[in-house]
Amino acid sequence: MRDADVVALGFRDAEESAAAGMQPLPAGLHAMDLYEVRALGVDRAAGSAVGLLAADRPGGADGYWIHLDADVLDDAIMPAVDYRLPDGLAWQELETVLRTALSGPGAVGFDVTIFNPRLDPDGSIAARLTECLVRAFRAV
Repeated sequence: MRDADVVALGFRDAEESAAAGMQPLPAGLHAMDLYEVRALGVDRAAGSAVGLLAADRPGGADGYWIHLDADVLDDAIMPAVDYRLPDGLAWQELETVLRTALSGPGAVGFDVTIFNPRLDPDGSIAARLTECLVRAFRAV
């Protein structure tokens, strides 16, 4: 996969990662941190990301995969992750991003990672995440 075939959307730990000595995202990768997403508006940012992924580029990928790290959500509503950060996406914002991505031309697959069920002993957070995903899929 080429860097140009990837969009990182909604991350919010660039400063912390740099301070820890982690490598920055590759220069060719399309990156839109949470602050850019909110400045553009979630609808527009998600549409822009899909446009980049669905663009007909020489050597580009046929279709795109949607990868969701659960820790993109705000820590107050998603504590069932190992890397907790405040100020992430709200449920409605995530639903908008997913609905846009799933309905885009070329969406071929979807996965969810980073959710840690051991940190959700009563299953209520998993249920809320599932509700959000179902609403996003139903809208497609």
